[in-house]
Amino acid sequence: MFTQFRNIDTAFRHIKRFSIFLILANVLTVCICAYKSYQMVEAAQQRIYILYNGKVLEALATHRQGNLPVELRDHIKTFHYYFFNLIPDDKAIEASVSKAFYLADESAKKQYDNLKESGYYNNLISANISQEIEVDSTVLDIDQYPYTFICYATQKLTRSTSTALKRLVTKGKVRDLKQQTDNNPHGFLIQHWEVLKNENQLP
Repeated sequence: MFTQFRNIDTAFRHIKRFSIFLILANVLTVCICAYKSYQMVEAAQQRIYILYNGKVLEALATHRQGNLPVELRDHIKTFHYYFFNLIPDDKAIEASVSKAFYLADESAKKQYDNLKESGYYNNLISANISQEIEVDSTVLDIDQYPYTFICYATQKLTRSTSTALKRLVTKGKVRDLKQQTDNNPHGFLIQHWEVLKNENQLP
């Protein structure tokens, strides 16, 4: 009779151990499934489907940090384009520079006011000079925030009788606004912007 009780007790312990093992195995399986599901959802969110000419195309989304240098350079290039690409028309100049103001802080407005007070824009209009800019390169430092930059560009001033080239070098810092708008699609803001050099190129 005692032997039978011992057999029952041993069997109960075996069943108890097996049940605990089964519960732990189920918990581990659920955790693995939840983790894999999370990975699949993350991967799915990185996929973007675009409808183009009736065809569904797949594109991959990337983290902004991976595209940061490209976005910064384009923001800086766009700002310089609006600020320096000018035609001899006061309303067109004002409209173009106003677009640049959305991409920079009051330092850009100060530069504009200085040029305006010196008669720079009036000279462009009176002499029918068109001004174009070509950004040659932009040196970025993205290791420190706000991001610093130096922009090297070439200005082309076209008159009715001649064309002149000027070397332009500017510097500043870029702050992330964390929000994009129609007027500022990258969501950056140039700060402490100044012109280091703006002189005629030697032939």
